[in-house]
Amino acid sequence: MYSTRWLLYTEQAPSAWLNFALCGLVGIITAYAFVWITQYYTDYKYEPVKTLALASSTGHGTNIIAGVALGLESTGLPVLVISVAIVSAYWLGQSSGLVDESGNPTGGLFGTAVATMGMLSTAAYVLTMDMFGPIADNAGGIVEMSQQPESVREITDLLDAVGNTTKATTKGFAIGSAALASFLLFSAYMDEVSSFARVPFEQVDIAVPEIFVGGLLGSMLIFLFSAWACSAVGRTAQEVVNEVRRQFIERPGIMYYKEKPDYSRCVAIVASASLKEMIKPGLLAIISPIVVGFIFRILGNITDQPLLGAKVVASMLMFATVAGILMALFLNTAGGAWDNAKKYIETGALGGKGSDCHKAAITGDTDEYDDEIV
Repeated sequence: MYSTRWLLYTEQAPSAWLNFALCGLVGIITAYAFVWITQYYTDYKYEPVKTLALASSTGHGTNIIAGVALGLESTGLPVLVISVAIVSAYWLGQSSGLVDESGNPTGGLFGTAVATMGMLSTAAYVLTMDMFGPIADNAGGIVEMSQQPESVREITDLLDAVGNTTKATTKGFAIGSAALASFLLFSAYMDEVSSFARVPFEQVDIAVPEIFVGGLLGSMLIFLFSAWACSAVGRTAQEVVNEVRRQFIERPGIMYYKEKPDYSRCVAIVASASLKEMIKPGLLAIISPIVVGFIFRILGNITDQPLLGAKVVASMLMFATVAGILMALFLNTAGGAWDNAKKYIETGALGGKGSDCHKAAITGDTDEYDDEIV
């Protein structure tokens, strides 16, 4: 509050600093809301994950169906929170009293920017939580490989379950902050186009067929990108599994701790694939707007629509952002929920480790690679 008063006070609008302080508070509250929502959907203390674990008791298929349903449902609350945050921050900025030379309010976008920075102010804490997940996961692996007592493994399993929740929470936080920032970037894009073309560019009319098609292409881009990313992860997983099987066959002593596995080979496969397999999805995201803009610019010149290319790209970016936010929320939450449903069963619920319910939950946890795509 005091820093906002010191940095943002202006005689033109003496109370504007208070509005912007409230915008920052909106961002902080949004960050907390995302943490709570993600925890609710991924922590096995709450009903959604318990319901997912119960679905595993009737087989692998019902586990997958329940996980997909949970992921789809989990998009609702975050979108409502983002919507309230954007509208609130924009309204607080607009009502701050800042105006341009023509007397029009100018603080709306800046208010949204302050809300975004308010949300990002918790980034240090979020990064700490993000690091906890892999540390706890690898600690469990070390305990397993070093043949520690079962009591030690039970402790690391609990930590791993917490780590799954914190990983999902931090990714949800990143999605939320990106959603707030995307509104600013979209407005900045329109301002840049207007400045470069020296033609007013204040709205994107999706009732125009070409612009609507741009939106369809943007939405499709998210699903195509996700499909290619899933395929990339799947191919890499197959390579790793085949390598592990090869080592088990050639070195049977590994299973009895008499021979040491070649860990470096598996690490090399994953490291190489993480760079090579993502070239195609990366190029898709970079090249698609350029190609679409170029094609529709030519079409616009032919049909006497000077900014058609820029408007189609704007529609493409708008729809891609919306679809991307929803897809990311779905994949992130479903992955964490599947993992913790398995962990919940491993605590002794619904038959515990080795039961048919546990085997079905492992299938869901295997599908958790969609969480890594986010």
